[in-house]
Amino acid sequence: MAVLTSHTLNGFDGTHAGFIPVRLISLANQKCLFDTKMKADGRLKEILDARLLIAKARYELVLETKDYWQNQDLIRARMQIMDEITFRFSMPDPEGHYHIPIIINPNSYSIWWS
Repeated sequence: MAVLTSHTLNGFDGTHAGFIPVRLISLANQKCLFDTKMKADGRLKEILDARLLIAKARYELVLETKDYWQNQDLIRARMQIMDEITFRFSMPDPEGHYHIPIIINPNSYSIWWS
């Protein structure tokens, strides 16, 4: 079993960015491997069946951030143009742990693998 974890942080005020819808799609076959929401503390932990993973495939992690920002008390909330974050990556080890933290802002983000 592979484990995919994440932690979303609000780069505008430094708080946890919770309840953001997130899904993982295999680009090899367009299969959705999960469709869920970040927890209240901005964390995600999904266990993936290794039999569903393809070592050389790429995957797409999609975070739907539009509603999150629209519900924040921001002066420029109506100036937001970015609706979602899409991150493409591979998981070469079907038994690996992939932790992908994300700092989000209304119109930008920073993402890395740790």
